[in-house]
Amino acid sequence: MEMNTNIALVLVLAPLLGFLVNVFFGKSLGKTLSGIIGTVTVFISFIATAYFFGGISTQPQGIKISLFDWIQISNFSVDFGFQLDQLSILWLLFVTGIGTLIHMYSISYMHEDDNMHKFFAYLNLFIFFMIMLVIGSNLLVLFIGWEGVGLCSYLLIGFWYKNQEYNDAAKKAFIMNRIGDLGLLVGIFIIGNLFSTLDYASLKTAISSATDLDMYMLSIAAFALFIGACGKSAQIPLYTWLPDAMAGPTPVSALIHAATMVTAGIFMITRLNFIFDLTPFVQTIIAIVGAVTALVAATIGLVQNDIKKVLAYSTVSQLGLMFLALGLGAYEVAVFHVITHAFFKACLFLGSGSVIHALHGEQDMRNMGGLKKAMPITFATMLIASLAISGVPLFSGFFSKDEILLVAFHQSIPLWIVASIASIMTAFYMFRLMFLTFFKEFRGTAEQKSHLHESPALITAPLIILAILATIGGLISLPGNSWLNEYLTPILPKLATAEHHLGTTEYILMAIAVIGGIIGIALAYAKYIKQNSVPVADAEISGFSKVLYNKYYVDEFYDALFVKPINVLSRFFRDTIETGLSSLVFGFGKLTNELSYQGKKIQTGSIGLYLFAFVLGLCAIVSYLFLAQ
Repeated sequence: MEMNTNIALVLVLAPLLGFLVNVFFGKSLGKTLSGIIGTVTVFISFIATAYFFGGISTQPQGIKISLFDWIQISNFSVDFGFQLDQLSILWLLFVTGIGTLIHMYSISYMHEDDNMHKFFAYLNLFIFFMIMLVIGSNLLVLFIGWEGVGLCSYLLIGFWYKNQEYNDAAKKAFIMNRIGDLGLLVGIFIIGNLFSTLDYASLKTAISSATDLDMYMLSIAAFALFIGACGKSAQIPLYTWLPDAMAGPTPVSALIHAATMVTAGIFMITRLNFIFDLTPFVQTIIAIVGAVTALVAATIGLVQNDIKKVLAYSTVSQLGLMFLALGLGAYEVAVFHVITHAFFKACLFLGSGSVIHALHGEQDMRNMGGLKKAMPITFATMLIASLAISGVPLFSGFFSKDEILLVAFHQSIPLWIVASIASIMTAFYMFRLMFLTFFKEFRGTAEQKSHLHESPALITAPLIILAILATIGGLISLPGNSWLNEYLTPILPKLATAEHHLGTTEYILMAIAVIGGIIGIALAYAKYIKQNSVPVADAEISGFSKVLYNKYYVDEFYDALFVKPINVLSRFFRDTIETGLSSLVFGFGKLTNELSYQGKKIQTGSIGLYLFAFVLGLCAIVSYLFLAQ
């Protein structure tokens, strides 16, 4: 048991150590060494996770490690502890595994940056808080990690702080996450009040044995927790921060979008599945919000020209599909899509970074094209990842997306239609990205063309590993023979009876999904290869395309509805209320000054006057005493 505790502490604290070393000594260590330290510490966490993964089969109930009693108030107690079970270990595997690859990639990608040691410090801190979020045995430890990744996202998105736009994007991510986090806090308070515990195992026991649950308050708690998940996992209406998060360096985009922060909401809902299963109304809301988010984000992605913005909206759309699965109670399917998405989306983001690196910071696809010959490895890996996200058979995304559509079809035909349309759009905009970036002639400057080259090995090696995972990742959950479902049975007990086998309906749905994906790819091919179409300049975009290009003007709407009124109110308080209060406060001071000035005049220094006043006072006291009789 002690060995487990020590290894768990190594797992958690290794990235924190990397952060401390890089913060205090990174500049003197030099860029390469600070990068190596940052990468190795996360790799140590990965090794520790692999150790627990190997041992979990002998301990199906998981490993509970309680470090110390934290809060003790009346009958409410919270300990500071870790829970290493099937769900947390699975999450840790891809958080630390993909995290290691992203750190490795960053050694080369960020080498020109003078603050590289600070970048690795922030990345390590990000991984530390993400591990805390996943490994915590109760909702309060999860909350520490939850807030921590919010802080680190702010630091990393605004890493190039000399650009004011990037600072604004960082603030936007931080503030929108705070809105969601308030919901999470409310949910935690209600659950703590209802059950006098926040420990996952104790909550599960309390709920399963309770005879008179307050379903009204439990539903409010579940909805509040969902609001928290909406903020972190970028669902409507709290999704607008995620596309703006592209302001950070590309490895940050890959880390936030693929493996860590945005999957926190899905992790939390899956972890508390026993609460959400009791609140079907909230589950319905989750499914509808997820489906609408998937569709809205996909439509916006159709017309974006910034290579990272396309991938950002793709992430929001894929997260929507995961929430659709959660809302339909298919937690294991959502987890499956989280894993496959982590593989192909990390590959796509790092691939886009490789392209941006070769073009010295160019992100507009209208100025790319013809990169296939100059960057064969980047092209091949991004093509595999695009095939996976488009749901092409035998790639990982095909299996996980197909499962989501299958569940949706059996439970709600309208949601299945929405999810299917979103999936077709995904195939279109991903291959639009591929065709505009890698095919036809190069559309950039002559100077850019002369410097075109494949990225160094530290950049291409993680791409190759992720492309392999994006190809074979679907094998963890094959229909009728799902290792993943079997593995998660202790967390999601109903999986034992829910195993479905392929029938005629399933094959027809699979065919529809595949044909839909192929239609999307074919439309992109016809438009951008056959017709050799290139998106027009921003000023020439018109009609509905303009609405999509401007993201349905949601940012402008939020600006008019929230930001501007708050600014007006703050100016009113500053210029009117503050001024009035200041006058009042200073008025008291002036009054005191004036009284003391007048009082000062009495002090003349004449002893005769003082004696006269003394006698007057004495006479007054004596008179009062006689009269009072």
